[in-house]
Amino acid sequence: MPLHLEVITPERKVYEDDVDMVVAPATEGYVGILPHHVPLFTTLGPGVFKVKKGGVEEVLAVFGGFMDVRGDRVVVLTDAAEPAEEIDASRAQQARERAQQVLAAGPASAADEQRARAELQRALVRLRISESRRRRR
Repeated sequence: MPLHLEVITPERKVYEDDVDMVVAPATEGYVGILPHHVPLFTTLGPGVFKVKKGGVEEVLAVFGGFMDVRGDRVVVLTDAAEPAEEIDASRAQQARERAQQVLAAGPASAADEQRARAELQRALVRLRISESRRRRR
């Protein structure tokens, strides 16, 4: 019996399908979910979210949120998620450079520094996924 996975952002449902396995970036480390997993509610950090189905692995970038596992249903609520094929590597590279410049210049405030660090982390996740996808081709 497969897992039914839904990945939902405020704007749209990014992913919905029956899958064999999920590997998610929980805040305490990556967690793997197989069918019949014990109930689990965890927070997610930014990272690579893997979906395995029929011997094929799909990858999404997720940027925080929550994952609820109950029975054979997994629901991910996140501020942002992107399938690997939607990631624009050049845009991610530009975002990384902007964030690094802000951090190197010394941010004007703690809030600016926090925003720049979050932007840098998102860019690095996108670039890691993009590079991995390019190597597989």
